Amino acid sequence: MIFTNLHADAWKKVGETKEKGFFDFDLFSWMAWTWQTAAFFIFIALCITVMLIWEKKVPGGSPRKGILGLDTTRGDRLFISLLGSAFIHLFWLALVGSILWLATIFCIFYAIIVFRYV
Repeated sequence: MIFTNLHADAWKKVGETKEKGFFDFDLFSWMAWTWQTAAFFIFIALCITVMLIWEKKVPGGSPRKGILGLDTTRGDRLFISLLGSAFIHLFWLALVGSILWLATIFCIFYAIIVFRYV
């Protein structure tokens, strides 16, 4: 048989009550909180915090013209790199599959290119 692990049995657990974990809040009960979801939002908050500290330490987020011909600031380049990284991950899931750590490495290089040349 090709499939050795059948996960149809897992549907029995859908209606059962479960123990509350660290990221289980009643306010956010509508969302399926996993450690990956929490890590994503923590990463976004860290990016914004690092940009804030960077701007306080080295002011000068004045716009510059990049290869796109747009005037972009540091915040614009952060937004472009995060948005582009989301699309890279979506295309990666559609074309390659669920080996996302390779897409993440690709996104790091993409963000470096955006911050350097855009």
